[in-house]
Amino acid sequence: MQYAIVDIETTGGFPQQHGITEIAIVLHNGTEVEGTYETLVNPHQPIPPFIANMTGISDAMVAVAPSFEEVAPYIYNLLKDRVFVAHNVNFDFSFVKHHLQSAGFHLQTPKLCTIRLSRKVFPGFRKYGLGHLSRELGIVIENRHRAGGDALATARILDMVIQNNGGMVIREMLKKENKSQLLPANLPEEYVRDLPQEPGVYYFLDQKQKVIYVGKAKNIRKRVISHFTGLDISKKRQDFLRSIYSINHTTCPSEFIASLLESVEIKRLWPMYNKSQKRYEQLWGIYQFEDNKGYQRLAIDKKQKHTTPIASFPLLVDAHRLLWKLVKEFSLHPVLCFLDNSSKADYPDPDIYNQSVAKALNWIKEQKQSFFIRDKEGLVLIEEGRFYGMGQVPLHADLSALENIKNQLVVYPENEVMRSMIRNYAERYPHKVVPLEN
Repeated sequence: MQYAIVDIETTGGFPQQHGITEIAIVLHNGTEVEGTYETLVNPHQPIPPFIANMTGISDAMVAVAPSFEEVAPYIYNLLKDRVFVAHNVNFDFSFVKHHLQSAGFHLQTPKLCTIRLSRKVFPGFRKYGLGHLSRELGIVIENRHRAGGDALATARILDMVIQNNGGMVIREMLKKENKSQLLPANLPEEYVRDLPQEPGVYYFLDQKQKVIYVGKAKNIRKRVISHFTGLDISKKRQDFLRSIYSINHTTCPSEFIASLLESVEIKRLWPMYNKSQKRYEQLWGIYQFEDNKGYQRLAIDKKQKHTTPIASFPLLVDAHRLLWKLVKEFSLHPVLCFLDNSSKADYPDPDIYNQSVAKALNWIKEQKQSFFIRDKEGLVLIEEGRFYGMGQVPLHADLSALENIKNQLVVYPENEVMRSMIRNYAERYPHKVVPLEN
């Protein structure tokens, strides 16, 4: 098997905005090193001081070096027919592939990560970064943090893997169906391997075991792996992948239950990399009051913390939709509901009109029913129009014994996203709704 062991130095952590300052390639035939290639590269952008101090590569050194476009044909020819090997291969591969593509070369070659190889062949080490692993294996790195020295150390690691019966591990990792190559460098494979193929909620944790992302899935394992596929080279994605050190999960009876739990957990944990459901919820409400002429008025206004509307909504348009429905079905006056600004209007008698308002309010109250949503063994309780809690309850359980059922459910705080999900789910699957006596 033919390998190309690659190491690069860069001006930053993601290829969309940063350049390569140095690249080294060690050619290996599976038995020994066949040749090496190393060059500085002009990134045409300043090298940050902390990187210059770490690598020893200065702006002056790269100013006279060739641009990547100049060396791209040679680099492509060295890599195209070999297995691309690197320590944390996704980092090096993303940079090289991106810059080759910008130069007009499309690199399609298998890749191999020596971090993951070493975890399998040399288990039990505390860390597997290049410096730590080299010390554990007795490898001396000459010219640390330079592409040539680090590439030769990585080649020596590959040698030791092969010498320690790592050939089978390599072949397994190169199989198309093997997903471990896709995983972030800091995430041990067992975290993904042990995930269930069931509905539930999963949590990505950082080095300090803080939750940085929460997601829900119909199949937890499949959904988690999907986060790592593709070659998204944006800064946000690269930072996200580098931050993942472990995974936790909670299985759920169904995907619907998982969706509700995901919403609860996002609101509770406020993870760094979740976007949805983290915005401020500006709710709207329909309020009732009596004016100075004795009319019972219905009006839409922003929901305030210490106010109790007769109905609340996540969107203003939803509040308007319901109020217009009440106007049409109960003969309410649009002007008295602030839906029409006409100054000249024929108003009905207050007593007669207020009876219509009372009927509309009674209809709204009737909508605030108590019911279960039964989804497989999952059970969600809505009590008088409000989400109470959910849990896993056997299919043969007697749902008429409400207090007993409540003891089997976990009480969660509700939010408007959950209310909307429950309302939509009940409308789509009415056969899963089990009404209760109010």
